[in-house]
Amino acid sequence: MKLFITIFMTILFAELGDKTQLATLLFAADGDNPKVLVFFASATALVTASAIAVLLGKLLESYVNPKYLAWIAGAGFIFIGAWTIIKA
Repeated sequence: MKLFITIFMTILFAELGDKTQLATLLFAADGDNPKVLVFFASATALVTASAIAVLLGKLLESYVNPKYLAWIAGAGFIFIGAWTIIKA
């Protein structure tokens, strides 16, 4: 249960204010879009993206040390952050 809560909180806080959440907000703000449909479509998309990430993670664990994956992911976040600041 501790692992579940750790993963849940990490992903929840990572997604808050994310462009995916903002896109969902925009769809929900459109009065013509049924809110239940927006919820289920966005939830299904997030579940699908998570499933792909889990499958890729399982595949990569056989070939790449998890320590290196963490470094690559961190560098990727830094790159995206820098790129976002430069583009602004």
